[in-house]
Amino acid sequence: MRLVNLRDFGRGNYRQLDDYAFGSGGMVLAAPQLKDALDSVTKEAGAKPYVVYPSPQGALVSQEMIETLALQENVAIICGHYEGIDERFVQKYVDLEVSIGDCVLTGGEIPAMLILDAMSRLVPGVVGKSRAVIEDSFYRGMLDNPNYTRPAMWEGVKVPEVLTGGNAQEISRWRRREAVRRTLTRRPDLVSRASAREYVSGVNVAVIAVNEAVNLSGLAEICRAYGAGRPYIVAEHRELREAMKREYPGAKIIGSVRKLIREETLTVKVSEAARINAVHSLEVKRMCLEHGGNILFVFAQDDEVLDGLDGITGYLFAESAGLPLDVRVGTALDRLLGKR
Repeated sequence: MRLVNLRDFGRGNYRQLDDYAFGSGGMVLAAPQLKDALDSVTKEAGAKPYVVYPSPQGALVSQEMIETLALQENVAIICGHYEGIDERFVQKYVDLEVSIGDCVLTGGEIPAMLILDAMSRLVPGVVGKSRAVIEDSFYRGMLDNPNYTRPAMWEGVKVPEVLTGGNAQEISRWRRREAVRRTLTRRPDLVSRASAREYVSGVNVAVIAVNEAVNLSGLAEICRAYGAGRPYIVAEHRELREAMKREYPGAKIIGSVRKLIREETLTVKVSEAARINAVHSLEVKRMCLEHGGNILFVFAQDDEVLDGLDGITGYLFAESAGLPLDVRVGTALDRLLGKR
């Protein structure tokens, strides 16, 4: 890391960096001096760095943004002062304008420190256990679970028994449940970006076929990518089942989707377009997180086939997009499970 003093590029006897804003207003850092400073950094690095400018007008900082910055070979953070910096410099050279919240500071140094600290945690070896980074709040889009330390009883409040029982599997389940509960209670806005797959016990996908035109290999690859295992192909008519078994030897072909439905399983019928009594896909995701157990996603070549089944109906789009079945499955799993 290198600290560049903008004063080294000031003009005149007083090393002036700023000037009055056109039209009235306070002092603004001038574009020529900022360009000189950036040129020096570019020359040293051998290429223009990814330029970040902290300002109240920027996009709100997020974990995804920090991860993007951590992947850049070189990052230059420009700390503004007073009324900010000349907009022409921003438009021409700044790659990311970022805000740390709805407040105004005296300069960009504190936001720069925040960005650097967050980026440093992603450098291998900075944090002792790499797993700790993955389990941090926001890394998967969820808040972290509560943490406790000794003594086990403090001011009348006891540590949850599951944490003192020594069962690693139960502790892991408890932590996932608590992370979900805390996120849904405190920051429900995070659900849309949460990686939900790790917070539900298991996922199965069933496709109700009305003909043989099923891209099973594509479906299988999509399901595997989202940790759902091989999909079930449901063919109610015997002739269709036999034909599909010949077409897809070894595939999981069954006669009725009801064989997969269990009382403890949350069944989600996924429709491409909005239907009567259907639920927005983001609400379906929230329900899946609240359920936390096994999820069965049911798709059909013809959405009307879903009407006779029990379970909640989630929809992907306000109107039909006419997407192929395997694309719809991939869209739904990405939107509902939120694989990161």
